[in-house]
Amino acid sequence: MRHLRLSAVLILLSVLLYGCGEKAEIALITDIGTVEDGSFNQGVWNGIERYVNESAKSYAFYQPEGTDIKSYLKAVKKAVDRGADIIVCPGELFGEVVYSAQFKYPKVHFILIDGVPHNEDYTDETVAPNTMPIVFSDEQSGFLAGYAAVREGYTELGFLGGDTQEPVIRYGYGFVQGADYAAIEMGKMVNINYCYGKTFEESPEMKELAASWYREGTQVIFACAGAMGRSVMKAAEENGGMMIGVDVDQSRDSDTVLTSAMKELSNAAYTGLIDYYSDKFTGGETLLMDAAAGGIGLPMETSRFKSFTDSEYNAIFSQLVDGKLVPYAGTGFGNTFDLTLVNTTVTYLELKE
Repeated sequence: MRHLRLSAVLILLSVLLYGCGEKAEIALITDIGTVEDGSFNQGVWNGIERYVNESAKSYAFYQPEGTDIKSYLKAVKKAVDRGADIIVCPGELFGEVVYSAQFKYPKVHFILIDGVPHNEDYTDETVAPNTMPIVFSDEQSGFLAGYAAVREGYTELGFLGGDTQEPVIRYGYGFVQGADYAAIEMGKMVNINYCYGKTFEESPEMKELAASWYREGTQVIFACAGAMGRSVMKAAEENGGMMIGVDVDQSRDSDTVLTSAMKELSNAAYTGLIDYYSDKFTGGETLLMDAAAGGIGLPMETSRFKSFTDSEYNAIFSQLVDGKLVPYAGTGFGNTFDLTLVNTTVTYLELKE
């Protein structure tokens, strides 16, 4: 959810700062994109930089040459060869990578953010003692975004996911459920266009799809697709629509950003590094960052709500914390047909290959 082209400046910096042989104790392997993607990679990188600023540890990021497992493992090897004590890997794409690396490099520690180690066919999800996966309740964050949008007064919504990866599906499911919950409370009917765009990159095709939704009456689109979200953002700007960001607070990117369904990626990376360097690393166990753990939420201070209040947000958030609201988090189908909705109609669009 997350991929931007490298700028010429970043390329130069990569050569000057990260291409040399100096030791880098903390490493980030990016998921194709860069640490300025405005989304997942950047959120994790911010947490690493926060820790480094306090500890003076050496650090670097490594961008894989390709999108295949071999390229990711090659980047991991570069980090190990440069003396990495701990390697941070962001996202589900690294599940198989970390599964392999944790056994190949038993003296190196791994933090896998928003994913779980697994073998190629998912028949083994062993978490080695040198690995700590951190996962998020994406469905809770999506729920809050959908709920807030409807409480704000919007009834024509859209969801554009990058692909049918489990976190994306959970975001979408949560969004639909939150919208329906608010619609029931308010006695309104809500319509949602729903599609997986099959890309996390900026795309003219996805921009046009979003624009067509706006032209046909969609008011707000939840763009859960990394850099592809910028395509939705541009469509919103050109068609008088609004959009909802994902993973990190994207309010600075455009006045069309109503709010953002956030994962506290920075806190996850920061906390993981603190635990490691204070000998509290819980290797072999998966850490869940949900509402109760402060792992998800909406950035109310920067959101552009006019009707949805802090008190309303705190009330619904508390229900998630207390377990009174438990959004469905399954990922079996990905098309919302397996959800029980009352006041919401979902129009599912499946793109052709």
